[in-house]
Amino acid sequence: MAFPEETGVLARSAESVLFVADRPVPLDRLAAVLDVPVDRAREAVECLQTRLADGGLQVQAVAGGYQLCTRPEHADLVRRFLQREHGESLSRGALETLAIIAYKQPATRGDIEQIRGSSSDWHIERLLERHLIRMVGRRETVGRPMLFGTTELFLRYFGLRDLSDLPPAGERSVQAMLDPVG
Repeated sequence: MAFPEETGVLARSAESVLFVADRPVPLDRLAAVLDVPVDRAREAVECLQTRLADGGLQVQAVAGGYQLCTRPEHADLVRRFLQREHGESLSRGALETLAIIAYKQPATRGDIEQIRGSSSDWHIERLLERHLIRMVGRRETVGRPMLFGTTELFLRYFGLRDLSDLPPAGERSVQAMLDPVG
């Protein structure tokens, strides 16, 4: 699809914004930054997606916005690089804890430990440090235990637009989602 030159200029501007953004940029926010109507910002994103089609990067709709990211076919290479650069990957216990929180949220430590059958304090602390989960409130029961939920970074980490993109619980697809990051 051929785009007018002015759309190409907007696409390059959008690319610059997405490159420096530390989180997905909602379309209305991108439109405001580009000082254009939302439909023009959408055209710019589509133009950018077309321009990047043969490269190592892509524009992905995730967590309610758009972000510039690497292509899935390069995931293993990028993962190896990041693990070497940033140290440890998530442990199996941390991944189990994260999956429980993602599917049950909000979930307490007690909920998590009942399902896992073991203490999850260490895993919860690591997930909080990595900003993959956050405290979302307290359960209205005796002791008022903390409730945990996932974050926007969780969605980005797993390439999900929102929680409805999670594979159905209990299916092999959940394990398949976790395997590459473990």
